[in-house]
Formats: sequence, structure tokens, C-alpha cells
Amino acid sequence: MSRTPNPTRTLASQTLFRGLDVVDAVADGCQSVQEIADRTGVAFSTTHRLASALVQARYLQFEPRRGYRLGTRLLELGFAAYRDSDIARSARQNIEQLAGETRDTVHLAMLDGDEIIYLDKIDAQRPIGVNSRIGGRKPVCCTGVGKALILDEGEASWRTRYQYDAERGNIHLPLETWLAGMHAYAQGGYAFDLEENAPGIRCVAVPIRDASGKTVAAVSVTGTTDSTDEARLRSLIPTVRGAAQAISAKLGGTLG
Repeated sequence: MSRTPNPTRTLASQTLFRGLDVVDAVADGCQSVQEIADRTGVAFSTTHRLASALVQARYLQFEPRRGYRLGTRLLELGFAAYRDSDIARSARQNIEQLAGETRDTVHLAMLDGDEIIYLDKIDAQRPIGVNSRIGGRKPVCCTGVGKALILDEGEASWRTRYQYDAERGNIHLPLETWLAGMHAYAQGGYAFDLEENAPGIRCVAVPIRDASGKTVAAVSVTGTTDSTDEARLRSLIPTVRGAAQAISAKLGGTLG
């Protein structure tokens, strides 16, 4: 026999998700109650009430001339999540070594739904501007780590992911060109970003696997076109693969 839904639980769930939407809107740059309400579709009065509660709980901060911004509680939780990440802890020594060896920016990332999220980053020892940060998100289909993370998914899934990113303007390569690249990357066990995410930036990425053989993260080396042509990217594949293999081994896995 089916049960009647609990209206109190439903209302509580709606309030929770609306509060999270408010936090996301502020993270995306909304500063006023009206901007947050427009972004979330929540009524102005409800948005104001939720934002005020989130300020009290330190998830948001409010300054009269600046408006809303993320609060210190989120910073605390972010560092706690980072400390609790087995992958980030296991990989730290290896990505530091990789950054020292290549002198380029090194990223550690994982898949989170339709995007990738950066778990760690080591800045380059040479002048290079890479628009990324720990906890930041990027599209899947135009980033090296994104492509490395989905190498095992196969063409049907690749097409779905391509459509998602293309509809949002995140990828500009023709579908068949991008798919041909993915098949080559899947066969080689690595992936390139050839200025697809940002002009003048290239990278090579390799997946990291756990004991079940599942891809759980990816590691990449990123450089500028001035110092990193495609020949250098190819020369870096064994180096990045070695770091990925070492991290995988710590997680009980292997790249095969």
C-alpha cells in the first residue's frame, strides 16, 4: 500500500534546496537579493529570509556596499572536505613531484555530474596564467582532465556529453572531429586539451583508477603554447602516466 507523502518533510526539502540555490547564486556572482531572486526564481521575500538565515549560519556574509558573498563556514567546510579526500591526500606527493619535474601547472580533478571539479593544483614554476582553482569547475568535453575522466564511457555517452557542452557553448569542435579524437585518446589512455578550453593553453591528462578499475580522478600537466607544442605534449605522456600509475597504486588500482 502506498503511503501519503509527508508534507512537512516535502516543505523542509524545498527550503533546503532553495537555500542551496541561494548559496550557488552568490557563488556565481549575485550580490543583491534581487539578483539572487532573479537567478533562482524564488520570491524576493523568501530569498531575503533565506539569505538572512544563511548569514546567521556563516554560509554567507553581507556588507552594505558590497552585498552578499560566500561566508567563512563554507571555507571551513571546503578545507575539511579537502582533508577528507582520500584521492587528494594520496596524490599530493606525486603531483608535487610531477610539477617539480615538468615546471608546469599540475591539476588533479574528478568528475562531478556534467562537470569536472579540481581537487588540487600545483602552480607552474614558469610564468603561466591558468584560470583554475581548487574547488573550481570546468566543462568536461573541452578540458584534458575532463576527456581523460570519460575515456571508458564509450561513444554513446560521449555524444550525450558533447551535446550537453555544445548547447552551453563550451565546445566548438565539430562532433565528428571531437569523437575521432576521443577514440584515439581512449586507445592511447591519455587525453589532450589543444587550446579548446582557453586560448594559448595546452595540457595532457591521464586517468587514475581505483582497485575496481574504475576511473576516479585524472591528473594533468598544463603549459602555454610558447613552451608546449604538440610534440612536447606527446613527450610528457609517459611522465604523466607514471604519476597516474603511482597514484592509482596507492588506491589499490592500476592503469593496466
